Amino acid sequence: MKKVLVITYYWPPAGGPGVQRWLKFVKYFRDYGIEPVVYIPENPHYPLLDTSLLADVPKDIKILKHTIFEPYGLSKLISGSKTERISSGVITEKNQSVLERIMLWVRGNFFIPDARKFWVNPSVRFLGPILKEEGIETIITTGPPHSLHLIGLKLKERSGLQWIADFRDPWTSIGYHQKLKLTTSAQKKHKELEREVLNTADKIVVTSKTTKEEFQALTPRPIRVITNGFDWKDNTSISLDQKFTIAHIGSMLTKRNPLNLWKVLGELVQENADFKDSLQLNFVGVVGQDILDSLSEFGISEYASILGYVPHEEAVSFQQKSQVLLLVEIDSKETVGIIPGKFFEYLRAKRPILGIGPAHWEVAEMISETASGQFFDHANESELKSVLLNWFQRYKNNSLKVPAINIERYSRQELTRQFADYI
Repeated sequence: MKKVLVITYYWPPAGGPGVQRWLKFVKYFRDYGIEPVVYIPENPHYPLLDTSLLADVPKDIKILKHTIFEPYGLSKLISGSKTERISSGVITEKNQSVLERIMLWVRGNFFIPDARKFWVNPSVRFLGPILKEEGIETIITTGPPHSLHLIGLKLKERSGLQWIADFRDPWTSIGYHQKLKLTTSAQKKHKELEREVLNTADKIVVTSKTTKEEFQALTPRPIRVITNGFDWKDNTSISLDQKFTIAHIGSMLTKRNPLNLWKVLGELVQENADFKDSLQLNFVGVVGQDILDSLSEFGISEYASILGYVPHEEAVSFQQKSQVLLLVEIDSKETVGIIPGKFFEYLRAKRPILGIGPAHWEVAEMISETASGQFFDHANESELKSVLLNWFQRYKNNSLKVPAINIERYSRQELTRQFADYI
């Protein structure tokens, strides 16, 4: 078997979507001739915990750990809640306090590329001798946090081993990057590091075609799109909800606020007594205050249940029993290439997907190709209303379902095969 070193920050018991991509690759690598060794921080700062994901970690896998210094631990002494939001990428521009503005400025200009930068040099010293001891043939780094790519960069320079840089999200073009109050010199440093990583790695992996096109303008290195996916084994036999449930799984945060949907739903509960009696909105995850305010504004707060973060296996159950699954992205050109990880699990659930996002969103094409639902931009109201009424009538007739064709390409096993071939 080929032996690879996987360097990742997020690993069980961390919760959230960032952990699952590499947890699943590691879970299935051996089926395709790859023996993984995983390197993670010993004392990480995880905003979310989900111990249920530990069940997917292969029992005899080798996991290396090394201590990490994270300034988030110090800043929590000043303001725990604000630190949690910033470290999670939850950056609100409305009603920011002076403290939040200062913390963002420090985060963007002193911690480049991010607050995990202090793990880079200790990790390089720790891993250097281990590469030979373990017979490592390929180094894989995954970000964000993108500071982990700097570990790969330095190990590549010292060892000459093949290095693959996996980008779960873009670097300098991701939406929150512009909110970090960067100085000109800090922005320049971010871009220099991005270019250095992209032009030193032997191979690059991204999760969307849009990011591939963006990176191709920065490097001649080979770039492969390997999306996130779903696990066939993440499945339970469950009955559909009795109510006409529209469920959003995951965080509904800054600017991810589909005003057209809330307006249409407000009109439908006023115009249609049957719809009013049947509607149920389920939010499984963190919900921003702007979302809550909008639900109240359009008169649909009473139909909403805010369920908060739940373990992954429970989130899968919500996906499979909901009548409709809501997928929303910020209305911005920077988010056209963002494909939420939950989209693929939505496909697995084979429930109608209601996608609302920016024009030319990459997800819109994927929804169409898989016949898994309908997509609307944030300005569309009339067609959205017609589709919801159609789905509601089909729900009443017990015929609301979608074919979800050609989804096998997004299974974790198939994606792992693709990655193994690329190695």
